[in-house]
Amino acid sequence: MWSSQRAANVPGSVFSLMDAAKSRALGRGFDIIDLSIGSSDLHPPQAVLEVLREAVLDPATYRYPLFSDTAPLRDAAASYMQRRFGVGLNAGTELLPLIGAQEGLAHLLLAVTDPGDTLLLPDPCYPPYWGAAAVAGLNVVTVPLLPENGFLPDLNALNLEVRPRVLLLNYPNNPTSAVADLQFFQQAAAWCREQGTLLIHDHPYADLTFGDYRAPSALQTGLSGVVELHSLSKTHHMGGFRVGFAAGDAGAIAALARVKGATDFHPYLGIQRPAALALSLLDEVGRAGADTFQTRRDALVPALRSIGWEVQWPEASMYAWARVPGLTDSVQFAVQAAEQTGVLVSPGRAFGAQGEGFVRFALVHPPEVLQAAAERLRRFGEAGGGR
Repeated sequence: MWSSQRAANVPGSVFSLMDAAKSRALGRGFDIIDLSIGSSDLHPPQAVLEVLREAVLDPATYRYPLFSDTAPLRDAAASYMQRRFGVGLNAGTELLPLIGAQEGLAHLLLAVTDPGDTLLLPDPCYPPYWGAAAVAGLNVVTVPLLPENGFLPDLNALNLEVRPRVLLLNYPNNPTSAVADLQFFQQAAAWCREQGTLLIHDHPYADLTFGDYRAPSALQTGLSGVVELHSLSKTHHMGGFRVGFAAGDAGAIAALARVKGATDFHPYLGIQRPAALALSLLDEVGRAGADTFQTRRDALVPALRSIGWEVQWPEASMYAWARVPGLTDSVQFAVQAAEQTGVLVSPGRAFGAQGEGFVRFALVHPPEVLQAAAERLRRFGEAGGGR
């Protein structure tokens, strides 16, 4: 009775099925290896926690934070973007703190679109993108991300009937772990400017990169018509802190600030202080976390390949995206695997139609646990599980 059409349009999540399957596995006595959620198991830097501890005891942090109070965090974000990407930003007009990048995206879509506008959304993609689009009342046109194209969209192949208002991209990518180079972003930005389309780049894995690869920023193509969302959840292992920032086109940032002004008072000051410190530590801390996830990748990918699964070799992110030979129902497979092995993975169909036949692993356990998970899945497959 009290649900709006907007709320009713938000798609349900298959992850509730996974949670129920987890409960059944626990009831059967399995010890759980949960690789379904991309929440870092590593600890925030100690220096960050010390600043948080001091801030919590400081009464000056207890009041509502106004925009002027966000200046230290905005300055730290601007310094990070200059240091990491060579992108110069006006901290007063081209940066805005967020209560997490997911919140930022939902409010950004409300700020820069009107109901009925067209959003180009990659398929597969992070499921909350769909929810944010539904809340904003947008017409979603999916852009396939195919293995043969390196999970990059072919924008020139799109047959569009209307001008898209927004193109949403995410590289390093969730769920596929695909990466993009600066040339790709230059081409995407040029395409968007020709179309009169805003390019939004969700960039939470900016510094979880492996080997010699370093992820570029979409803002390296210019600030006009581009907004990028950054998060401290992954590189700094601060997911529960709910803090990040939006950067880019001043008009879009101003619109976002107006929408957020009607809904929140910015992150708690006691969170802003450690976040600002974390951004100043980024180079050192980011590489340490990335090295840990790279070691885990090096353990899991060969283990999965040894049982006949097709797995891309991730150059970044905290995921492995695996095609299971002969798999036609990834949800059924994931539920049965959880119930019969205690190993939880994310079914590819949860990320879109193009994800069918795949499952996603989050690299959130030590190497030996990841290898044990692969061994359980090997036995599960040999017994005919998931078919």
